[in-house]
Amino acid sequence: MSMLTPPGMGGKYRITGDVYPRMRRPHRRRRIVLASAAAVVVLGAAGWGTLQLVDVFSGGDGGTSAAAGKQGADCKPAPRPTAAPAALPRPAQITVNVYNATPRSGLAKATADELKKRGFKIGKVGNAPAAYDKKVPGAGMLLGANTAAKGVFPVLATQLAGATTKVDTRATADVDLIIGTAFKNLSPKATADAALAALAKPKPAPTRC
Repeated sequence: MSMLTPPGMGGKYRITGDVYPRMRRPHRRRRIVLASAAAVVVLGAAGWGTLQLVDVFSGGDGGTSAAAGKQGADCKPAPRPTAAPAALPRPAQITVNVYNATPRSGLAKATADELKKRGFKIGKVGNAPAAYDKKVPGAGMLLGANTAAKGVFPVLATQLAGATTKVDTRATADVDLIIGTAFKNLSPKATADAALAALAKPKPAPTRC
């Protein structure tokens, strides 16, 4: 009887050869691994569901708020002026001398009368000085002291589209409107009034991002 023959079996069950039956490992470890994996999946699903509920009850704007906050941090308002702009003069505070630099007669008086109706003070009216007579190719020229560039010129320019400006050495506050060869008419009163209103209330500077 072989040493591998189980006791009590005599020679009925004899193991011969060099092939031996393999002993299977117990299933306990596999069950533990499967149970652990299942627990991980369940916990992960529960955590994801909790996050979804929190997102729903909080309005779901976490990402949007973060993006908006970042955008707000990146966008910077345009720098404000250190001083308030000087108040523009009203038409009644501006004295205009109207000169005709064209070969057409009557333009100076007709233009002066219209400006007077629009509230401007009228000074001298006549033909342009020799230095400008028939030498203003555009619609007209505004001529005045250096200080006129900051207030008087912008206000008077609303009455005549395309007018150019030039400063001289005068010490007075009056300003000349020299009618040029391309002149047809003053700007329509409604257009001029709208330009004056826009000039008095400039648009705020845009935000820079």
